[in-house]
Amino acid sequence: MNNIYLITPNKLNKRFYYYLPKVLSTKKIKFLQVRSKKLSKVKLLNHIKKIIPIVKKYKTKLIINDYPEFASTFNCGFHLGQKDLKNKLNKQYLAKKKFFGITCHNSIALGRKAMRYKPDYLAFGAFFKTKTKSVKFDANPSLIKKAKKIFKIPIVGIGGINSNNYKILLKNGVNYIAVSGFIWCNKNISPIEAIKKFK
Repeated sequence: MNNIYLITPNKLNKRFYYYLPKVLSTKKIKFLQVRSKKLSKVKLLNHIKKIIPIVKKYKTKLIINDYPEFASTFNCGFHLGQKDLKNKLNKQYLAKKKFFGITCHNSIALGRKAMRYKPDYLAFGAFFKTKTKSVKFDANPSLIKKAKKIFKIPIVGIGGINSNNYKILLKNGVNYIAVSGFIWCNKNISPIEAIKKFK
């Protein structure tokens, strides 16, 4: 399979940079979202500059979380949550026709509202328990089927996805599965071993 939407860990350390090219070399990763809530904008910018040549080498689409302005600077994509849509500056970037996606939690109604901005994909979840971030919205896998019928763009499934449950989402028609903690924070296996479990 090559429809994994990989999200970076919060800590972009030496371990991350050691495994990133190895994980991308498996050719299973379609997108890499840089998501690090603890870094300042300046430090995040420096990391993006280091990540860009790596994703280019392995032909992986780069997506930046929270900062749509970087999409213009680096010719990459961006991702926004529902709270981000309330920012007037962010809305300006939505009209610049860059590749982007929007989180819609477990709500078809939010999906309909998001479609006003003409996104390239919609993300729904969390479908399973996750420690990567605080989850306030639980989604049933059947939501994917509903979303696929209504929205004629790719659907990304997020939240607690691992090698034991990802096929449930695939059976419901999800286009991409977003993974993070199972890859980067797995205490039992390395990131490269973890990514190879998705077949």
